[in-house]
Amino acid sequence: MTETARKAATPPGPTGFLGGSPAALAVPHALRDGRFWQYADPPEPTGEIYDLVVVGGGLSGVSAADEWLRRDPGAHVLVLDNHDEIGGQARRAVFHRQSGRAHADTGLADAVMCDAETFGADTLVRLTGDWVARLPIAEQARADLRLLRDDPPDWLPGLPAEGKQERLAGLTYSAFLLEVCGAHPDVERFLRTVPGPEWGYDTRALGAIDAWGTGYPGFAGLGLDADKPSRFNSPTVKKQWGIADPDVYHFPEGNQGLVRTMVRRLAPGALDQPGARARFRLSSPVVSVRDGDAAATVAYFDGHQVMSVEARSVILACWSAVIPYLVPDLPHDQRQALRAAVRVPLLHATVRVRGWDAWGRTAVRELRRVRWTGAYWCLTELDVPSRPGRPAAVHLLATPCRSELGPVEGAAEGRRELIETPYDRLEHTIRDQLTRLLGPTGFDPAGDIEAITINRWGHGNAPEYCRPWHPFYPDGPFPADVARRRFGRIAIAGSDAVPAARADAAVTAAFRAVEELTR
Repeated sequence: MTETARKAATPPGPTGFLGGSPAALAVPHALRDGRFWQYADPPEPTGEIYDLVVVGGGLSGVSAADEWLRRDPGAHVLVLDNHDEIGGQARRAVFHRQSGRAHADTGLADAVMCDAETFGADTLVRLTGDWVARLPIAEQARADLRLLRDDPPDWLPGLPAEGKQERLAGLTYSAFLLEVCGAHPDVERFLRTVPGPEWGYDTRALGAIDAWGTGYPGFAGLGLDADKPSRFNSPTVKKQWGIADPDVYHFPEGNQGLVRTMVRRLAPGALDQPGARARFRLSSPVVSVRDGDAAATVAYFDGHQVMSVEARSVILACWSAVIPYLVPDLPHDQRQALRAAVRVPLLHATVRVRGWDAWGRTAVRELRRVRWTGAYWCLTELDVPSRPGRPAAVHLLATPCRSELGPVEGAAEGRRELIETPYDRLEHTIRDQLTRLLGPTGFDPAGDIEAITINRWGHGNAPEYCRPWHPFYPDGPFPADVARRRFGRIAIAGSDAVPAARADAAVTAAFRAVEELTR
């Protein structure tokens, strides 16, 4: 693999601002706003003809290319992506999705920072021993939290199990705590950010039925069958039911490791090598996909002009909400269904810190995961170096979704706020929270931080059908069934087509799209 190809197929470097960058999103946003074709010239044909063109170089797109060439080793495939490196959403570090029923009440954390944003002052509470007694909350809230955790009553007496599940399906977890359990508001504030790493939003948007399904406190007295999920549980909760290992769906290097493996097999030389079976053309946002009598035409912007290639088949493995702008000939109902896939925004940061040997010998070294109750970054995870003398990495996760508005409206509003948030503001919050967490150990943000990389994903997690926000779930009909319909030579992949924010969902969607076009 050449140096250029190696850089494009590997994770971002230690500094910078990556992910959904302005450069990657400028053309898609211009298409959305109706500005692109006002200034662009008609496509210039390259003369290239491919058996398959894949739009989107994320996990689903690369999986589609890999599966197509597995079935037809002599085929020629082109993958187009608007980013400057391969991997799409897989490029961000992945925080572990909870799948077991244990530890959900603490968010799989070693400690919780009851922060000034929520409780007026920072109090770091290690989740050992009688940790509830050390929380900076009202005495009544401590009693309520212990009751919820240790011996909750049947809050819905007289209802059969199906009725209880249906009632939970109509509530968020915050509403369950406050309205059904009558818990002190401090309890809801303490637990609010627990779902962040898993769902990208907090308990004000998380359904109570899924909170029960993943072991959140307060449900044990309801007498519901813990051996099987409810019909109202979201698809991911159903899929992961009873699995004790929370890392079961994660690869050692994250999803990016799987993408890199496939890319190196498909393109062992340069990513866009003429004559190669698989070519990866980056910084090339697709602007039009048109089916035709003999072939489909795929047009993309190369940074200077619009170019086009011909394709016998096309797989759209990009965000579903973008597809109506690329394929305007789609039926109206399909366009509407595609636009319904509103993704949840996410921010991930990696901070490289020096001097770990000097201050990492303190008790904070054991605090690998710390949940924050209300600060900008809701989770910090320390990655201790394997050998002395090497820098350590700290990972941070933020969930900009305005959860009080629900996962759809909240995602849209959170995305708008995120786009308007300057990098220096994000950097300030990182330095501030790390100082608040690690300052007592002698951490100096000015001298100990070597590098910061922020991955901004305004369109982060694929949406998933869940109660109480999708009343058609679980009986249907589902918008995704309409959204992913084949259209001539064009099939639709991507995790939005499932929909679910899981690696296996992205791969499954890719295989389904390939099957549709080859059967």
